[in-house]
Amino acid sequence: MDFRYSEEQLALQDTLQRCLARHYGFEQRRALSRSAAGHSPHAWRELAELGVLALPLPEQAGGFGGSGVDVMLVMEECGRVLALEPYMSTVVLGAGILHEAAAAAVREELLPQIVAGELRLALAAYEAAGRYQLEYVTCTARPAGAGWRLSGRKAVVLDAPGAHYLLVSARTAGGITDGAGVSLFLVSSAARGLSCRAYATHCGGRAADLELQDVELGPDALLGPLDGGLAIIERAIQRGIAALCAEALGVAGTLNGATLEHLKTRRQFGVPIGTFQALQHRMADMYIAAEQARSMTISAATQLEGSSPVQQRRAISAAKAYVGRAMRFIGQQAVQLHGGMGLVDDFIVGHGFKRLTMIDMSFGDTDYHFGRFSDMLEVPPES
Repeated sequence: MDFRYSEEQLALQDTLQRCLARHYGFEQRRALSRSAAGHSPHAWRELAELGVLALPLPEQAGGFGGSGVDVMLVMEECGRVLALEPYMSTVVLGAGILHEAAAAAVREELLPQIVAGELRLALAAYEAAGRYQLEYVTCTARPAGAGWRLSGRKAVVLDAPGAHYLLVSARTAGGITDGAGVSLFLVSSAARGLSCRAYATHCGGRAADLELQDVELGPDALLGPLDGGLAIIERAIQRGIAALCAEALGVAGTLNGATLEHLKTRRQFGVPIGTFQALQHRMADMYIAAEQARSMTISAATQLEGSSPVQQRRAISAAKAYVGRAMRFIGQQAVQLHGGMGLVDDFIVGHGFKRLTMIDMSFGDTDYHFGRFSDMLEVPPES
């Protein structure tokens, strides 16, 4: 199989690099991470103008029908500059869910706004006591006239502070941890009864904890079948994990490049420290780890289309577990090889290390996905 990018993908990569370079110099990123928005509205608008926000959507939804590898390319370039844009939340997760599960009228109204960069989404699928279990849902949805009334809490909703709509999982039947009985709802961020406690994440992004108190919704707020929202969420999270793995590759590339430059310029005993064989070996191990992680990420991205659900879950968990372990190694080595500079705020290595740590903890950490992968080994791949 040829894993090289096509000419069109290489052109997209070049365009993205030039676009993001204009908005995400290191000092620019530091300022954005402290701003009220937490990202660059100018960069977001330019990504929309370039068609990047439409890339993974099918043509009938106003998109370009991009593949998992196309999304991988975008996320890797975002990771390379530690971009703070809500691309994964809005496009990979949110737009994908709307296209799959929303009624035609809702899709026709909202998807063009996403493509134009005018509307952002956030997925509220996790609760504090559930850790990484998507089926752990205590937030409830009860019939109210022709619509619904939602009550409950959601934790660490990524990019929620700037979202116009939230995709909220709520229990409509069954017990707290039952897979069946979970439904998915579209909730306006301005809905009465919804409160949002926003905060900055460890790596400079934005998240929020949500509380819903008798939030009233219309009948068209239900996304997908009643009691059948969990499968929709799981498919979206799989796409999100593949995107996060690609972003981690971009961050790793930046850390490896910064570390190599440091070894070439930092002098000790009258010579560059990069001439020391032990440090050369460590640098080589960092590059090998990044390349192996790339192979796992490509496998995950290509398995998103055309494979059985079990094969997809295996590939996604294998990639998340391996990439998490590789990125932890790369981040720690980058910090150590920079010495005391490795974690200072005015140097990119510390910021990259924080972002890699956040990526590992998102949608299931390394240990969680190692366990998930091992549990699926006895499941027939055609299931």
